[in-house]
Amino acid sequence: MSGSGMLRRTIWRQRRRLLLGFPLLIAWQLGEAMTPVVIGMVVDHGVATGDTRAFLFWLLVLATLMAGFSLAYRFGGRLGLRSIQEESHALRSEIAGHVLDPRGADTDELPGEVLSLATADADMTGMVVRQLGFALGSLVAVLAIGGYLLVTDWVVAALVLVGMPLVVGVTQLLAPMVARRTEAQQETVARASGVASDLMAGLRPLKGVGAEDIAIGRYRDASQAAQRASITMARAWGVLAGVSSGLSVLFLGVVAAVAGVRALDGAITLGQFIAIVGVAQYLAEPILALGELTAQAAASLASGRRISRFLHTPALVEGGPLTPDSPPRTLRFEGVAAGPLKGLDLEVGRGELVALVADAPHVDDALMRLLYGTLRPDQGRVLLGAHPLQDLTLAARRAAMLVNDHHADLFEGTIHDAIDPRRDLSDEQLTALLVASASTDVIAAHAEGLDHRIRAGGGTLSGGQRQRLTLARALAEDRPILVLHEPTSAVDAVTEQRIATGLREARRAHATLVLTASPALLDVADRVVVVRDGQVVDRGQHRELLRRDADYARRVAR
Repeated sequence: MSGSGMLRRTIWRQRRRLLLGFPLLIAWQLGEAMTPVVIGMVVDHGVATGDTRAFLFWLLVLATLMAGFSLAYRFGGRLGLRSIQEESHALRSEIAGHVLDPRGADTDELPGEVLSLATADADMTGMVVRQLGFALGSLVAVLAIGGYLLVTDWVVAALVLVGMPLVVGVTQLLAPMVARRTEAQQETVARASGVASDLMAGLRPLKGVGAEDIAIGRYRDASQAAQRASITMARAWGVLAGVSSGLSVLFLGVVAAVAGVRALDGAITLGQFIAIVGVAQYLAEPILALGELTAQAAASLASGRRISRFLHTPALVEGGPLTPDSPPRTLRFEGVAAGPLKGLDLEVGRGELVALVADAPHVDDALMRLLYGTLRPDQGRVLLGAHPLQDLTLAARRAAMLVNDHHADLFEGTIHDAIDPRRDLSDEQLTALLVASASTDVIAAHAEGLDHRIRAGGGTLSGGQRQRLTLARALAEDRPILVLHEPTSAVDAVTEQRIATGLREARRAHATLVLTASPALLDVADRVVVVRDGQVVDRGQHRELLRRDADYARRVAR
């Protein structure tokens, strides 16, 4: 769907409310436009003639008109605002749904950029409802004023009907420039938001490697670019508003002067002169609104285009059609070639804890991507039980296997929420997995215990504490197949040994694959698989491999 398609869909989804709201907004604009006309009637038929009855009658008409368009604005504006808010919320829900889709989203947008889409861009796209409502109201009011002027005085009417399109046309020459700068500002602000969210999420490791100055420099560049774009955009809008206002004042001054001359010549009455000056003054608002409409619509179009582009990013993972009667309980690689892997053969049976030691991080990365489903084998198969991974539905894969990366995230809430959000575990089960993951001291470190609140991403915890809680969460799922990637890389040797012993016990009935070089985990594994240059070069128990494989011993030495 294109950006214009997003705007059309917005209007279509809100059509019922707009069918009620737009006539009210039109009535409001029409009432404001006709107010000077009725005031002219009061002057001509009441004041000039001294007719009290006519004076009171036209005063009543004026009061009724003003009350009517005031109520029309109140309820029409309320319907329009509700349409904007509901559409913005619907777009935010779609963006969140796309992010949280089990298949994932293959996008290079940073988290801060996605947040900008769900806030600023969603609001700007919804604003097309307001733009259209005000445009329709202004257009009807201008046509009504043109009709009145044609009936009243053809000279003034010709001046208005020719001059107003010229004024609007001149302002439209500036609109594309304003639209381009508005779109550039939206993109640079979104980019700065993305860099900022990345910086805050990675501040602790950046400090650890002394790279915070470089990261802050990146954010400073992005922020300054956003600042320059915002100033440029504001300047463009200022020029547009200044030109629109200046031309409007000049145009309305000419209309008032011509109307005054016509009144002195007796071509129009005093009341008609007052009415013409009044409607000419009213025209300043529609002229300004119509002048800015193109730029505003272009900004909404750009926002709709960005949202549409994000919502149509392809899925990271595509599921197959098969749902087995019971979840598979074994994992097997048969001659898998993908990325750096060259004919990998590996099997993890039920009740086994198998450790894999690779000579390069990108081998681990390829294995994780294969199991996530974001990388497909060029040759061979990845099997869950007897079924190829690609043939299983996403729900069937997740029912059978949990793949837990070493930098898994924690959500905001309590520690209990992070480990057991559904409260499925008994106290005994919860205690057992806290012991297995060495998380008991994390709980004991806080007076609230399991009710201690943590920030999104676990920002209030150390790296080792976060790692233990994510391991506890993985164990709590109790999946038949569990894949762990360096689950002890951020903990000390004593804690690592506790985790190794606990993991062995907790997963005794299930299949577990651990990608690690941790001696403690390797020592409790039933079998260690050594991978070099993408191929399995050795298998055996940890202590056997230490004796016969010098490269392996160097790799796992600490």
